Amino acid sequence: MGEISAQEAPPKTVIEGCAIATMDAAGSEHRSGHVAISGGRITSVGPGPAPAAAAGGASRIDGDGCLATPGLVNCHHHLYQWLTRGMAQEADLFGWLRALYPVWTHLDEELESAAARAGLATLARSGCSTTTDHHYVWPHDRGDFLRTEIEAAQAAGLRFHPCRGSMDLGASRGGLPPDDVVEERDTILARTEEAIDKWHDPSPDSMLQIAVAPCSPFSVTRELMKESAELARTKGVRLHTHLAETTDEESYCREHFGMRPVRYLDELGWLGDDVWLAHCIHLSPEEVARFGATGTGVAHCPSSNGRLGAGTAPVAALLEAGASVGLGVDGAASNEAGELGPEMKQSLLLARLQGGPGALTARRALSLATIEGARCLGRASDIGSLEPGKQGDVALWRMDDLGGAGIADPVAALVLGPARRVDTLVVAGRRIVEDGGLVTLDVARVALELGRASRRLAET
Repeated sequence: MGEISAQEAPPKTVIEGCAIATMDAAGSEHRSGHVAISGGRITSVGPGPAPAAAAGGASRIDGDGCLATPGLVNCHHHLYQWLTRGMAQEADLFGWLRALYPVWTHLDEELESAAARAGLATLARSGCSTTTDHHYVWPHDRGDFLRTEIEAAQAAGLRFHPCRGSMDLGASRGGLPPDDVVEERDTILARTEEAIDKWHDPSPDSMLQIAVAPCSPFSVTRELMKESAELARTKGVRLHTHLAETTDEESYCREHFGMRPVRYLDELGWLGDDVWLAHCIHLSPEEVARFGATGTGVAHCPSSNGRLGAGTAPVAALLEAGASVGLGVDGAASNEAGELGPEMKQSLLLARLQGGPGALTARRALSLATIEGARCLGRASDIGSLEPGKQGDVALWRMDDLGGAGIADPVAALVLGPARRVDTLVVAGRRIVEDGGLVTLDVARVALELGRASRRLAET
């Protein structure tokens, strides 16, 4: 199937006959209802058929046997890592990074494009309508990777929140990354500001927003962390970084800064309701309370954290404290599946291993992938739930197949049942996935190009 433009005018669409989990503040659900979309926005949600005014002239999707949810929101990813899946399989984070940094020094725009398209195609087929990406590796003179992945997201038709990542603390100055993938601080700040000015769209129906995202305490100087926060707040964009992922990171912060990672960020002005942080595994009860008090969000990455043996975030405690917690796939080199849907089940299982069977419900797990993720990205007013006036981002999941038939609760079937691909995905009123197939990108061609790119990178 050939590629189509994601910029065509969105059609008027009505989905009818489906179960609906709206994820609105009241937790409204319908056993058989409708979702109507016009002009890219939801116009009606409720039980039974759509009102005549909403249905007139609309393209109809038969939702019989399906569950409709908001499109899923991925809060943390590294798309370029699709090229290096399956490497350093038994390493912890620091060992994994040391093994892969030398490989990533050979990235170029062609490789980045192949990786981004593969990652975005996989996310779309797992029900994801909005995704971030945190790109922080910038080999010298290898091209504009941010533009490349933005073009890939536009081709795929997904709502995109790329984070202009950075590292300025190379190995020669006591950091973890090699010097040839880091940048000078002035260069980072100038290029980040340029990216915001060129790409960031703050409008309520935005398909593209930029965040400022220095990589981590062990790859970024104190000065860059502080000046990045100042730049983001001057420009009115959000802040993102990795934090408290491993005990090695905690040891590094104690040795170099004389304090734990959370206190280090707090002293730099990095906790607040315009910030979301990836991982946040090793938090004390006091730090959890501080996240809640400041409104700091967390991107929980259960599969990646398990793959690297890092641990799991205290999700139930963070939610109880009032912090927003979204889900993240993380890079495909530490989560080879690259799908967002299964992270709901992973988050539930890990929370219950920590806190017992009542620690996280199926509906709460779905909220992490939808409205909580939207809150992390500052988008809860227009995505993350199915409500009139919000963006027409809808995931339709078939529940009458072998994996779902007979399960009385469709939300339980989605979260606890077999991992499944989305049947239909609508983003801003446009159909991105139909009958389980991606319509915006040729998946066979994407896979072929990814294979070629991965082999070329391995041979460098």
